[in-house]
Amino acid sequence: MAKSKFDVYQHVTNEIIAQIEAGTPPWRKPWTGGGGGAHMPLRFNAEEYRGINVLMLWATASAKGYTSARWMTYRQAQELGGQVRKGERSATVVKYGTIEKENEDGDEQRIPYCRAYRVFNADQIEGLADEFYIRPEPPRDRGTEAAPELEAFFAR
Repeated sequence: MAKSKFDVYQHVTNEIIAQIEAGTPPWRKPWTGGGGGAHMPLRFNAEEYRGINVLMLWATASAKGYTSARWMTYRQAQELGGQVRKGERSATVVKYGTIEKENEDGDEQRIPYCRAYRVFNADQIEGLADEFYIRPEPPRDRGTEAAPELEAFFAR
């Protein structure tokens, strides 16, 4: 029996659609005060994720209630002295890149690729150094209230 190939593009599309159907899209800031809203997801080495990975990890963190901004692979967690708790589920991120290959004419050709890999949030891992568990400041409600006149205007 042939194993079906994992479709990265379809997976990302399905995740975004699920978040939209669930309510507030992961890229929309909820109207609470705080230190700037959702914190940028970070790799194990504190480098920021970019592109679609930011949305994917924000959505996962929101759905699962993770407060740590740090994400890493199973192997990275082990190398840092941590252990993913039994039963924890990983999130999917994608890596885009190019490989250089020589074509039939001997010219270098750049071929783009997209590869999925799995990461865990630091909240799912035990035994890491304290720096991985630094929590962003929780959002604060600054008492913002809707103006009835504006609500009526936009309801038309």
